Amino acid sequence: MPDASSMTAIKVVIYDCDGVLIDSRRANAAFYNHILDQFGLPHLTPQQLDFVQFSTAQAAVDLLFQGSPWREEAQNYQRSLDNRPFLALLRLEPHVREVLAALRPAYRTAIATNRGKSLPLVLEELGLAHLFDLTISSYDVTRQKPHPECLLKILEHFGVAPAEAMYIGDAAVDLEASQRAGVTFTAYKNPGLEAAHHLQDHLDLLQILPPVV
Repeated sequence: MPDASSMTAIKVVIYDCDGVLIDSRRANAAFYNHILDQFGLPHLTPQQLDFVQFSTAQAAVDLLFQGSPWREEAQNYQRSLDNRPFLALLRLEPHVREVLAALRPAYRTAIATNRGKSLPLVLEELGLAHLFDLTISSYDVTRQKPHPECLLKILEHFGVAPAEAMYIGDAAVDLEASQRAGVTFTAYKNPGLEAAHHLQDHLDLLQILPPVV
């Protein structure tokens, strides 16, 4: 586990999106249940909802339509589906805006997520777009998490070493991506993950990083 002095090296704070910045379970359930409805299939099980929370839309549809003759048709449908009707179901996690505002400009801020085409819509809907210097979605990489490509692109963009970045996530794929990229991993609301730090509230981050001056 990094000691307090190692936190002075941090220059870039990187966030996952779903489950960290936003509570998107209701929105994701509605989105994928809508797709399932189009093909007359049962709604998501709790286990399937857990999976779609951290997966790409393509991986989610592959799972939900595994063995189905409509899988390719369902993929085409999800790619063309307008995400905007589902945005009202999103909820911002507490104190996100407050903490992001406190971090900037001393720290650069970024997002690395398996969310795809809807990411810009989500950030605009929740008033977060101006609080991030860079966003990397599943559409910006060829290999999604747990591959570390998204994090490596962020390190390259800012010209920082892995030790100078922290990734805040809530799932095993976030932990694995962090480990493979060599960045410090901080877990959000998931005490079961191995992490340098654990946050129960975004405000906790301000107690971990050196004071912003």
